[in-house]
Amino acid sequence: MEFLSEYGLFLAKAVTFVLTVVICLVAVIAIVSKQRNKKGELDLIDLSEQLKETKNSIEEKLLTSHQLKLRHKKEKKELKEKDKEAKKAAKNGQVDDGQPQLYVVDFKGSIDAKEVLSLREEITAILSVASEKDEVFVRLESGGGMVHGYGLAASQLQRIKDHNIPLTIAVDKVAASGGYMMACIADKIISAPFAILGSIGVIAQIPNFNRLLKKHDIEFEQLTAGDYKRTLTMFGENDQVGRDKFKQELQETHELFKQFVSTHRSQIDIDEVATGEHWYGLQAIERNLVDEISTSDDYLVSQLDNRHIIQIKYTQRKKLADKLGHAASVAVENSLFKLMQLNINRLF
Repeated sequence: MEFLSEYGLFLAKAVTFVLTVVICLVAVIAIVSKQRNKKGELDLIDLSEQLKETKNSIEEKLLTSHQLKLRHKKEKKELKEKDKEAKKAAKNGQVDDGQPQLYVVDFKGSIDAKEVLSLREEITAILSVASEKDEVFVRLESGGGMVHGYGLAASQLQRIKDHNIPLTIAVDKVAASGGYMMACIADKIISAPFAILGSIGVIAQIPNFNRLLKKHDIEFEQLTAGDYKRTLTMFGENDQVGRDKFKQELQETHELFKQFVSTHRSQIDIDEVATGEHWYGLQAIERNLVDEISTSDDYLVSQLDNRHIIQIKYTQRKKLADKLGHAASVAVENSLFKLMQLNINRLF
């Protein structure tokens, strides 16, 4: 009898353990399945709170206990007065819309501007809640890249303007070529003193291995329908007709680029700046490429008392293979960019 009792207790414990494991597995599978259906996540970061907490923590180290007591007393009094005014306004039927918002978005563009996938989600989220009294602040960093990619990125920023929401763009490091195409959409462009701006031009380059193939008796065939389906090729023998057509296409793209910049920044002398050159911020402001010399940090601090600052960040979910591939591509891209900087730009 005792044996049966102990066996029954053991069996009950075993069943309980198995059921617990099964429930945990079901919960994990449900979470994973839910995450698979999500393309990405939208994060909201309260920068106002972060900046104020930093300021308060420093002041608490610097001020005396008496000074801190006076400050807390003053803050408490101000908060009480605000609550009193809010109650009075509500009693009179007045609706307090609250403090205007400053929405912060970061865009660090690569050559193919693939970051536009996150940008469109961030802007869509902002436009769903923002009003004309709010403002969008974009911290932009890009040396340019593919025309169609940056054309779409600029169109995403244009959505903000179409909703009559003020748009400010800050360039701390670089906004050149396609990056400047995006920047010129803004109502106001601010730039750090030595940020790189401009490069309003178009470039295309392609290697040709035709002589190498001929040297090794390798034939290359390419069939097209249409006179200009392919103008220049990497493996075939290029002719002057193809080169001329390719140059014509580059010139047409350059003209579109110039028209785009002129439309959004009429104060620019486009013939002066659309030479493909770039300038530092201190030079760019003389050519009306930017409106103010400042860093993004200074601008955010200046807006702290007037607006509630919140950062919008859309993060796409990536598989392990995608993460490894992205890391490799970023490493190669950064190496090439540093090499270009060493060969082209002046260094301190």
